[in-house]
Order: sequence, then structure tokens, then C-alpha cells
Amino acid sequence: MRQDRTIQATIFEVFAQHEIGCELKAMSQWLDGQRQLTSLVASDLRRQGVRETGRHGLPAESVLRCALLKQQRQLSYEELAFHLEDSASFRAFARLPLRWSPKKSVLHQTIAAIRAETWEAINQALLASAKQDRLESGATVRLDSTVTAALMHEPSDSTLLSDAVRVMTRLLQRGEALPGAPAVQWRDRRRLAKKRARAIEYSRGQDKKRQLYRELIAATEASRDELQAMAAGPGRGDRDRNRALACRGRALPATDRARYCPDSTPRA
Repeated sequence: MRQDRTIQATIFEVFAQHEIGCELKAMSQWLDGQRQLTSLVASDLRRQGVRETGRHGLPAESVLRCALLKQQRQLSYEELAFHLEDSASFRAFARLPLRWSPKKSVLHQTIAAIRAETWEAINQALLASAKQDRLESGATVRLDSTVTAALMHEPSDSTLLSDAVRVMTRLLQRGEALPGAPAVQWRDRRRLAKKRARAIEYSRGQDKKRQLYRELIAATEASRDELQAMAAGPGRGDRDRNRALACRGRALPATDRARYCPDSTPRA
């Protein structure tokens, strides 16, 4: 059993005079004029088969406000449960029934029930209100990202070329095993490309790097020519030919983008 809205809200809703409290109060006033959003959330919650009898669940209005709190403050469900129990401003914004402190499992279950279409309607309503108040035109998309450590290396020119040789060699091996493949003489240059890429990374002096780059590029171009010859060779069916051309189309553009320009300074 679940209500759409809190029938009798507390008269002791107090928002802190802090900047965050004032922001939450303004958001609460805006939501009071968007009753259709509460109806959308209520319909999403009813899709889970909520019965008309039994214990009262978290009102749909509180679910919507808790979901917005989580998104706006970038909180986990555990952090959201703590702030709803600890902060008077958060409780006032969420319109929680008296003496209610939802656990993280309840918050996760109810907020996850909100469909993508409902979130789209919330965003559209917010954008329309911002346009009407001349706060935002919606013509520019702003993204906020955070740099985090990851188990991957920086994609340098030398490693890209070495990876291209490795991929093209794998495609040559697969192409040679296809029925009706042309007799193309090719060479496995993966060890050579890897050694040159390592030497470029640890060598000093532009002249030495330039010579190593030329050898690496020559190995890459040779493997590319062999792959092109195998993909364009006669004597194979249309299906096998299309597979070979598709494989070549994935490998060659990456190789061409990593080509070294002799007039520029080599990058390790």
C-alpha cells in the first residue's frame, strides 16, 4: 500500500540557512508545482505489483525527492540513508513521514523502480522551466568528469603501431586458415615491432628515436601490404571475402592514424 503524496506534512519543515539548505528549499518549491512528476513515479511504483492493503510504503512523492537528492548530491544509497536520518534539511526536502528513516535497501528498491521514460520527463520539465525563467536555453550540453586511476597505459605512437602489427598478424593467421585463401607470403613481425616499441620508450636522443620509428613504421607498412594482398586476392567466396575486407577495415584506419610524420618530433 503506497500513497502518492504525504497527506499531512509536518509543520516543522526547517531548511538550514546554509547555501545547500537554501538550494534544497528552492528545489522543493519547484517540485510543489510539478505534481505530474509525482504521478509518473507513482505509476512506476505500482508496476511492481503493490497491493492496496497492507503496510504503508514510502510515498511516491518522497521516492521522487529522495531520487533527486541522490542524483543532485551524488550520494550512494548508504550515504543517502545516513543523511536522511541525520540532516533536518534533507528530511524536510524529502517530505518523509514522521519518524520514518528509510534504509538503503528500501531506497535502492524504490528509486530503481523509476523508469528511464520518467527520468526523461523529469529532465524535460526541468529544462522547460529553466527556459521559461531564462536561466538555461538547453542548447549547450555540460559534462562533469573526474579523472581516476586505471590499469592502462597512455596510448603513444609507438605502442599503437606495435598493437597494429599484432592485430594485423592475427588477421593474417585467420585469413590464411580460410578456405580458398590466396597463397600470400607473409611474415610474423610481432616480436620485431614489440622490440622497436620498447627501444623507443627507453632510448634517448631524437636521432636514435627517429631511426627506430622508421624501422617500426616499415614493419607496420609491410604487414599492412600483406593483409591488403590477402584480402584482395582471387579465389575465395563472397562470404569469406567480405569477412576479410571487414577485418582489414578495422585494422588499417588505426594504423594510418598512428603514422609518424618525419617533420614532427617523435613521441615515445
